Amino acid sequence: MPLTVTTAKGAKHRFTVEIASTPEQQSYGLMNRQSLPPDRGMIFPYAPPQPVSFWMKDTLIPLDIVFISPGGRISSIAENTVPLSLEPVVSMEPAEAVLEIAGGRAAELGIAAGDTVSWRRP
Repeated sequence: MPLTVTTAKGAKHRFTVEIASTPEQQSYGLMNRQSLPPDRGMIFPYAPPQPVSFWMKDTLIPLDIVFISPGGRISSIAENTVPLSLEPVVSMEPAEAVLEIAGGRAAELGIAAGDTVSWRRP
């Protein structure tokens, strides 16, 4: 599914994302993957928006975890999360979705808190 991040400067970055919509898919996420192409990711939708927490157990690659507030605004980004870590990565406010992309991509593309994310919910 296509997803677009629009930066404060107006740059648009397009990703193709998998949707983790069921509890099982959300629990598994990107675990056990050996790599993630730079234009790929996974989106975790939440209805209603809620505080969320992720960990990297069984995740073999670093990820940028992008927390998306209601309305599609990025509230925070946990950059280059540590593979296999049991430390929780927590949203700072209720999230309507969370986007996982390859570690370091947010900084590389200039994606930051306050930018917007648009995608079509199934």
